[in-house]
Amino acid sequence: MMRFTVIDPGGTVSFSGPGHCLKALVAGCSHGADDVAALLERVRRYDEQFVEQVWNELARFDEHVLPESPESIERWLDRSLPESLEAFRVFDQQLRNRSLTAGRLGVVLFNLPERRIVQIENSYGELLRKDRGRIRVDGKPVNRYYHYTLPDNWTLLP
Repeated sequence: MMRFTVIDPGGTVSFSGPGHCLKALVAGCSHGADDVAALLERVRRYDEQFVEQVWNELARFDEHVLPESPESIERWLDRSLPESLEAFRVFDQQLRNRSLTAGRLGVVLFNLPERRIVQIENSYGELLRKDRGRIRVDGKPVNRYYHYTLPDNWTLLP
């Protein structure tokens, strides 16, 4: 699993997924996503099950954690393992630290307002500005592909 952290004008969210989701997220960026909702909706075309999982995990987080309640953050962090893969919103330093903690395959930061993708750690494979990925149906790869080209106004950092 890989950790993905997305900064958008409304804040930051962090979630995990299989390595192949890295290309799907870059493809979503290449098609003009300005916020996390638009990014995930673009990725839905490539792997609907992954996107549904992220939204469900964020909904669970929102049920249990309030930004103005440090106690709720502590409870969530205490019951959540450090290597936890679940999605969450980032609104304090502890959550920010967790959002930058690599999964087994690494951690990648998507800064949508700045049009920047930062591969803090990437053990999955080389991320290219132009590439293709395999579409998944019900979480399983099928014999169909999507293609993307990251526009020049996006910065891709190793």
